[in-house]
Amino acid sequence: MKATTEIDPQLVKQLREKTNAGFMDCKRALVESGGDLPKAEAILRTKGIASAGKKAARVTKEGIVASYIHLQGKVGVLVEVNCETDFVARNENFREFVKDITLHIAAAHPLYVSHADVPGNLIEAEREIYKAQVKGKPENVAERIVEGKLEKFYSSVCLLEQAFIKNPDVTIKDLVSAKIAELGENIVIRRFVRYLVGEPLPSESWAL
Repeated sequence: MKATTEIDPQLVKQLREKTNAGFMDCKRALVESGGDLPKAEAILRTKGIASAGKKAARVTKEGIVASYIHLQGKVGVLVEVNCETDFVARNENFREFVKDITLHIAAAHPLYVSHADVPGNLIEAEREIYKAQVKGKPENVAERIVEGKLEKFYSSVCLLEQAFIKNPDVTIKDLVSAKIAELGENIVIRRFVRYLVGEPLPSESWAL
């Protein structure tokens, strides 16, 4: 392992450009990885997610409401993303992150922010469908299959569980955690709405 003073400044610069982490954080990660750039990036990400977890309980009363109109006015998105301070709410980095969230919602069409927002009756209805599909299998096997199908269901309808459209290797939840670590404040996607021209309204869907 190289000593701290032997780390190539160019490597530190590259890591900072890739992660937006602080200079000393990048340098320490490179020391820990022995100068291996991908490993150093993984170290920063791991530590970032861990630090994000510590910030998750902090109150978020600032933030912005952002909009996005897609397909020449055929799809529209409104989203509220909260942070802790007005300073971060005005930060261009934070605003670019929120813009990415609006783009993702327009493209991926989530229905809920998280597991907690999915109505219990809908979850039970899905569970019953999956149970019927595995009828006849051993109980322990059937249970694992049903839970696996439910997880897949969550990943399709819950924003935080979806794979980010710009990088399918990470979920929106991972993206939020990384941004928390980067900006040093708790960040919460509080709510969103997505409109599609011509889609049935809830009252119309009920009538059908």
